Amino acid sequence: MEWYWILTIGLSLLVLLFLTGAPIFLAFFIIICSGVVFMLGPAAFGMVSNSIYETATTASLGTVPLFILLGEILFRSGCMEVLLDSIDKLVGRIKGRQYVLSISLSTVLGALSGSAIAVGAMLGRSLLPIMRERGYDTRLSIGTILAGACLAPIIPPSILAIIVGTLADVSIASLLIAGVLPGLMLSGLFIAACLIKVKIDPSLAPLEEDVEKISLLGKLKAVAGLLPFSVIIFMVMGLIMLGVATPSESAATGVLGAILTAAYYRRLNFKMLFEAVGEAALLACVVLLILCSAVMFTQLLAFTGATSALTEVVTSLEVNRWVMFFILMALPFVLCMFIDQLGLMLIVVPIYLPILKALEFDPVWFWLLFLLNITLGAITPPFGYVMFAVKAAAQDVSMGEIFSAAWLFVGLTLLGMVIMAVFPEIVTVLPNFANSLAQ
Repeated sequence: MEWYWILTIGLSLLVLLFLTGAPIFLAFFIIICSGVVFMLGPAAFGMVSNSIYETATTASLGTVPLFILLGEILFRSGCMEVLLDSIDKLVGRIKGRQYVLSISLSTVLGALSGSAIAVGAMLGRSLLPIMRERGYDTRLSIGTILAGACLAPIIPPSILAIIVGTLADVSIASLLIAGVLPGLMLSGLFIAACLIKVKIDPSLAPLEEDVEKISLLGKLKAVAGLLPFSVIIFMVMGLIMLGVATPSESAATGVLGAILTAAYYRRLNFKMLFEAVGEAALLACVVLLILCSAVMFTQLLAFTGATSALTEVVTSLEVNRWVMFFILMALPFVLCMFIDQLGLMLIVVPIYLPILKALEFDPVWFWLLFLLNITLGAITPPFGYVMFAVKAAAQDVSMGEIFSAAWLFVGLTLLGMVIMAVFPEIVTVLPNFANSLAQ
């Protein structure tokens, strides 16, 4: 059987398993085992066990449970309430302040947890009711929460960046650092869009007369309240950028910082710590199982000849490399509307690898844009999982309203990606600077 038939049948069955609701790692494992038996015979199961062992013992993957634990400690200890209060005081009295607060909060929360669904669920429960009660437009309010949550997977620490870096054999440290400026740029873009909409239509946001005017001393106290969180961010990203620590080591110092922060605010207790460790261990096991399956899938692609054949097809096409870049980005954007983003990422990355080498794009730049593209699936109708998290927090809001709220910020994110494509330095300048410091 030709390689393209094997690839088409395998991918079709994999997508079909995803649509049944089967766990991602189980769907991959079923396809891989079937492929091994069909292509190589039962004797090749030794390759499967070796692949699982090699992936599970990859040192860089120690970052995954540590980053998850960092977010779990901060969320479960209730320290995020202090963060919300401090940022609320610093935003000040401006027209549309709650929109600014929502996006600013989600940007900082993304830098502390790396979980889009955690950010969306938390702000959906805590901030959205306040925004609606104060007369803010429901759709724009939901949109800011969705947009802010979308930033979490690209602003370090990011579990998805670690997964992409592992699968694509790209420096995880460079990929994590590369997300800083794009995340801040998109955050500024979202805030600017909200303020422009409020300027055009003042009814979208009331002037909050009851907002207390914060004195200089109060603002200084608010800044002081942010310091412990700033220290955590420095312990995670600052140490990597300075070349002092690897991602795994900086993740460990970040966990230590989260524990000390919880203790500083008197929120640290054994029960909370036990629950955080248990949840982090469970999620990390699931991620590792998925990664093992994805690595085996990559190896199976190589055995079928699909990897080399795809490279030959791409290199033989007389198509401008930027047209190919557009196709490579458009495909996951459309598919993420219907398929789980993590599952799609694990399918696409091994297929894209040889194509990317043939096109000679900067790998850090390409995979960061790819990662941003994938995260859009979390807020793109009809199956973006962050939208369902917000729906769970605001049950009286229809899914139609949530869907319509997302499109403005999907468009703004796509605009941001175009800017990053035209000016790649936005993505590459910090990784290059960190590499120069490390040398």
